[in-house]
Amino acid sequence: MTQMEDLLWQSARETAQLIRDGNVSAVEVMNAHYNQIEALNPMLNAIVNLLPRERALALAAHADKAISAGTRVGSLHGIPMAPKDMIDVQGFPTTQGFVPFADRVAASDCELVARQRQAGALMIGKTNLPEFALGSHTFNELFGITRNPYDHSRTAGGSSGGAAAALASGMLSIADGSDMGGSLRNPAAFCNVVGLRPSIGRVPDERGFGWLGRLATAGPMARSVRDMAWLFSVQAGPFPGDPLTLPEPGSVFRDIPEIDLSGKRVAMTEDLNLVPVDSEVRHAVQAAARTLETLGAQVEVACPDLSEAMAVFQTLRAANLAVTGRTLDRSVPDWRSHAKDTAIWNIEKGFALTADEIIDAELNHTRIFREVSSFFDNFDLLVLPSAQVPPFPVEMHWVDEIEGQTLDTYIDWMTVCCAISVTGLPALSIPGGFTADGLPIGVQFVAGPRQDLALLAMAQCFEQATGFGARRPGATTATAT
Repeated sequence: MTQMEDLLWQSARETAQLIRDGNVSAVEVMNAHYNQIEALNPMLNAIVNLLPRERALALAAHADKAISAGTRVGSLHGIPMAPKDMIDVQGFPTTQGFVPFADRVAASDCELVARQRQAGALMIGKTNLPEFALGSHTFNELFGITRNPYDHSRTAGGSSGGAAAALASGMLSIADGSDMGGSLRNPAAFCNVVGLRPSIGRVPDERGFGWLGRLATAGPMARSVRDMAWLFSVQAGPFPGDPLTLPEPGSVFRDIPEIDLSGKRVAMTEDLNLVPVDSEVRHAVQAAARTLETLGAQVEVACPDLSEAMAVFQTLRAANLAVTGRTLDRSVPDWRSHAKDTAIWNIEKGFALTADEIIDAELNHTRIFREVSSFFDNFDLLVLPSAQVPPFPVEMHWVDEIEGQTLDTYIDWMTVCCAISVTGLPALSIPGGFTADGLPIGVQFVAGPRQDLALLAMAQCFEQATGFGARRPGATTATAT
């Protein structure tokens, strides 16, 4: 590899160490990434509201001065980042992919960004998402479609699709995202990277419901489990404003312990006994189970009873979106004339909810948690698909049929992720193979309550045994300028 290629594709953690040691400059790292962005982003459309190169290089030069002065710096010092366009980054618009929000510039950083910036990350733009981050296909009327680096005619997934596409193409080396019904896991699966949905309360949450009805969480994405854990160590940790915050400091996740999977008890399900799943995705999950067996794990076909989880998810998601609708009613009274049909449908569903529906959903929410907690008394890991289909054509707004079975709503094809979201358990998507046409397939790993570190350790074992994440899309490196 050339030096520029090294800076793009080596571990982000290693790059940061080189910057801290003075063996490479933040300016060199920034230039390499901007070459890549300028070459590939016009096609992939992953990064939006990008800083001009000159301003980004000024940030990098300032980072280099801190190193020269002997200043103590954070673990992400000098690494370019582009947070998801759902969260506030001071000086950048927070558009949520919604045309009326195009010029809504954030006055301050949200807590997640503040932690990343304090650790030395350099904010250079935002990553694209579906309108209001709704749906697992990244497109909106403001910025357009984000395309998959492995096949530009296919979706990068969503809602953190811009982040996943930027990682897979070398435009970024680490990225943040958020996940309500699979928005970190689905795009990671579609773009052959790693995305972690942490335990609820592990990462600060400043939007929507902080207590009852809570489904969403922020989390990290990267090209390897090790880099993902490294970013997670910055994001995670107690936050006084979060009623469900967990006490462990983020530092406990920085170094993943080496473990032996011998004797680990693994449950495997291709479909949660609930949903249609594409045959190639089924084969990838079966292959993942065989790999875990070769590593010494005891694998059994089993899954918790999540038959009521999707009903709970639909109700609580709608309740969350009623909050979005109230905000829109105040700020953009004619918002329905700008929003996509599926967003309007989901928000109106929230407005129409009754108190009894929300109460019943929360009672079932609790019952489901008790069910899965009991399930993980007998298992260390649950393995299942990260998405029920491989990446689909960008012209499709959502998947309405799988293996001959018609789906009712625009999120039913993501039940394998939505149902897991209801549990609140830590879950991640890890590269699990490829279709016959070379499209990435992700496998979802789920661990027991608050077992985030154990989940990362088991995922790293699988990653090291398979190496699927090392396969890059074609034509991914820009010519040096």
